[in-house]
Amino acid sequence: MLRQIRSRIESWPLSSPFRISRGVKTAADVVFVEITQGDFSGRGECVPYLRYGETCESVSAQIEKAGDAIRNGITRDELLSLMPPGAARNAVDCAMWDLEAKIAATPVNRSLNVEPLRSITTALTVGLDTPEKMADAAQRLKGSALIKVKVDNNMPAACLRAVRNIIPDAAMIVDPNESWDVDLLEKLQPLLLELQTTFVEQPIPSEQDATLKGFAPLVPNCADESCHSTAGLEALAEHYQMINIKLDKTGGLTEGLRLINRARELNFDIMVGCMVCTSLSIAPALHLAQMADYADLDGPLWIAKDRDGGVTMVDGKLNLPQNAVWGGPN
Repeated sequence: MLRQIRSRIESWPLSSPFRISRGVKTAADVVFVEITQGDFSGRGECVPYLRYGETCESVSAQIEKAGDAIRNGITRDELLSLMPPGAARNAVDCAMWDLEAKIAATPVNRSLNVEPLRSITTALTVGLDTPEKMADAAQRLKGSALIKVKVDNNMPAACLRAVRNIIPDAAMIVDPNESWDVDLLEKLQPLLLELQTTFVEQPIPSEQDATLKGFAPLVPNCADESCHSTAGLEALAEHYQMINIKLDKTGGLTEGLRLINRARELNFDIMVGCMVCTSLSIAPALHLAQMADYADLDGPLWIAKDRDGGVTMVDGKLNLPQNAVWGGPN
């Protein structure tokens, strides 16, 4: 039976600005995909990222180009060869997972032999700002088990101390978003250790990864922008101790599963992360996070009004959205 596919660009306003070293977001701009076969429909979402040369328009064009193959019943494995890793493939792949689950009347987690699904401790983000404003933002996260602190190369020590003074006990991820160089990273090692940093996420530009060869950090480094898919993973072992898996980079849950399995074989620690997005993006990532060491999946918590049935925070943990959002029959 032929499938139908449709996509559209959506913009979801944030409840407050989200600041990182590259700029400020006030809305989550996503591409929504729906694939229909008979009486069943599967949905997916992606967040195009300009850092990787993506826009909502370019991603929509990629999806349209693959439309005939999708309508003619291409499989998820075949999709890996048809489309490159990235946001467009993620939306299509996740819509296929959702469609298959509904046709089979079998939730995705059961297909993955992940039962029961558990709520997840997620990092909660303190966005980049002045040390004083970051301390104010940290006040709202007191009691959190895991926080992520966004910094750049302007007063990182003061920003980190300001947050740590407010939240002394939480596990803390430091995320410079590629804004440091190896010299600054080395200089900050004693401070990172003093502040009991759990790990540093992508401290330097991915193009400078070679400068990390032979560097022995006091705190582990986690590859984010440097890690997209299974290809090239082995080379990262010379530079990083951890990887951050985002489905918008891997191009969907299918490749995400391959990546996490190979990363385990190479003894990487693993975080599953996200862009700023709705719960439709987070649902498949939460399935993958069941197999990871850390989760950074607070994207929907920045949305002023999420999709109906979306994720909720209960007792400090992120609960999965309803199956009606993604993942199988109601």
